[in-house]
Amino acid sequence: MSTTEMEWLVQAQNGNSEAFTQLVETYQTPVYNLCYRMMGDSGEAEDAAQETFLRAYQSLKRYDRQRPFITWLLSIAAHYCIDQIRKRRLPAIPLDVLPDEAVPDALPGPESASATRESQRRMRLLLQSLNPQDRAAIVLRYWYDLSEEEISSALSLTVSAVKSRLHRSRKELARLYLEQHPETERVERRQYESPAF
Repeated sequence: MSTTEMEWLVQAQNGNSEAFTQLVETYQTPVYNLCYRMMGDSGEAEDAAQETFLRAYQSLKRYDRQRPFITWLLSIAAHYCIDQIRKRRLPAIPLDVLPDEAVPDALPGPESASATRESQRRMRLLLQSLNPQDRAAIVLRYWYDLSEEEISSALSLTVSAVKSRLHRSRKELARLYLEQHPETERVERRQYESPAF
């Protein structure tokens, strides 16, 4: 967190709504992206992001400055999304593409862009198959690069529970991927079976 952001945080904790607006503008993209990956729908993600910032504002005086602000904020978002997913109890299958925050294409052109969108769509569908807490752990680890300790704090789990969830989720995602794309396993098997000269 930059010095300016820390100043905004202190001012916001002292009741300055303009300072909190600055924090919202700074962190709205990562919060929205987490909500989108969790909810799978852009409208629900917008609602969840707004609710996240409302809850953060209401709890700001209790925020511990020793904890990274982004981790605290993403924790609020993840918990809210988990609750919403549990309430709806229906699988969401998103049909739109991710916002333009993805890794840029190595090869420009429509074929590359189409392949990237298809890959992102497949990953969203695979993520939707995980239970909400496992999905949150995977998103926080691989999209936000949080450590297992930070995820533990964000999701109110033990570090060993986080490790277990990450391991189980990676195995499940790999199994589902290979189930949907058996040609991948055949290609890899051929690579290992053919002698290298």
